[in-house]
Amino acid sequence: MATASRRPPQTYDELLAELQDPEAALTRSQRLLADRVMADPEGVAFMTVSELASAVGVNEATVVRFANSLGLDGYPGLTRLCRERLREQAQLLRRYDKLEQLSADGGSLLEHTVALDRANIARTFARITPETWEAAVRALAEAPRVHVMGLRKCHAPAYLLGYLLRMVREDVETVTLGAGTLTDDLRRVREGDCFVALSIRRYSAQTVRAAAWAHSRGARCVALTDDPSSPLTASAEQVFYVDASGPSVLRSLTTFTSLVQALAAGVAQLRGHEVRSTLLQEEELLEEFGVYTTDSLLP
Repeated sequence: MATASRRPPQTYDELLAELQDPEAALTRSQRLLADRVMADPEGVAFMTVSELASAVGVNEATVVRFANSLGLDGYPGLTRLCRERLREQAQLLRRYDKLEQLSADGGSLLEHTVALDRANIARTFARITPETWEAAVRALAEAPRVHVMGLRKCHAPAYLLGYLLRMVREDVETVTLGAGTLTDDLRRVREGDCFVALSIRRYSAQTVRAAAWAHSRGARCVALTDDPSSPLTASAEQVFYVDASGPSVLRSLTTFTSLVQALAAGVAQLRGHEVRSTLLQEEELLEEFGVYTTDSLLP
């Protein structure tokens, strides 16, 4: 929680970071309030003190003390940050409406898609600090074993990351939800391993639970997600926030693809000569088993 030496949160994202700080000493009542603010900022934005107190099951004085403990200007300061979050979401919706209107008016969906993906990639990579990048790459390169998990819409980038990592190092597993195999995959997670979890809103409950379980086992967790309010942030040592805005209701996975390729390249660079040996062996196996068609067979 905010102290005299710490600046009060100025944005909703900073508020989330404050509430998710593992060193924050929250009482049970404060934790209930924090969970409600993180889960439903839109609702809290227009609740009165009494309404929030009633919804959470605490008294009004507790709500006010909670807001003050964050360094905010009382309860109005808390609702102000939540309303700013709501305005951000409203701007996003207006952007979607504008894109759909442009499309209806004959605008090029391809042009809009390219523009959004360029912006997504630029914003995502601009937010990555050198410390986060280096720690994540080192974990992926040096951990005894790497486990990668992403389900539903995040299955594709998770599969790609696992595939690329297996090309440059040993002991990489992709965690899946095959019939009864999830617990088998998780049983192999050991202390010191690296567990990579990928999920964006709506967050996969199985991925969130698996990441929390891996963290409790002492694995070094890396999360690729979309927002500081993501439940994956509670388990991860390194978090990459991936912009996934798309020109319609479908979210874009382009930035995920760019990021996982960059991470795999970082691992290859760090492992150096070991990678060359691994790739040579891979090529020998591919040739021996005739995995790819040869140019002589092409028309």
